[in-house]
Amino acid sequence: MEQIIIERVTPADIKKLQEIGRTTFSEAFAAVNSEENMKDYLEKGFSDEKLKGELTNQDSQFYFALLDGEIVGYLKINIGQAQTEKLNPDALEIERIYLLKTFYGQKVGQLLYQKAIDIAIEMQASYVWLGVWEENYRALRFYEKNGFTPFSKHKFWLGDDEQTDLLMKKELADTNQLKAS
Repeated sequence: MEQIIIERVTPADIKKLQEIGRTTFSEAFAAVNSEENMKDYLEKGFSDEKLKGELTNQDSQFYFALLDGEIVGYLKINIGQAQTEKLNPDALEIERIYLLKTFYGQKVGQLLYQKAIDIAIEMQASYVWLGVWEENYRALRFYEKNGFTPFSKHKFWLGDDEQTDLLMKKELADTNQLKAS
């Protein structure tokens, strides 16, 4: 595989972010959710207004994974007040890692994940956390393999379907101590 480049998303990239966001979410979940609920979520979750707000929030960051200039996936992280759960102000949330299905299993997700970990270490976060749908077994395995453990749950609405996300976290204290020495 060619070199994957991880690049920060800017407000000027809103249409590209909309496209990769809608495509990857559809590929991941359309087969196991109703068409109405998917349509509702894709319209609201990736609207110009919502993405513009997220892209201009200083506590949120998006990154594209690029292969030969083509966007093949993306990452969204949150700190401080942008976190979807108010857990710890010095934690970092991985809100999204999504890839085009053709790139599953090709280490692109691992590169995006590592970008989030690098940022968390740089900001000296105490831990990294995320929410993952309890039925998204591929993602659960990925995060478990990377040292995340479940600690709670929260509800996620996809249209009118109430789903349960497992909240998982990875402590970074050991990593920060190593970096400080």
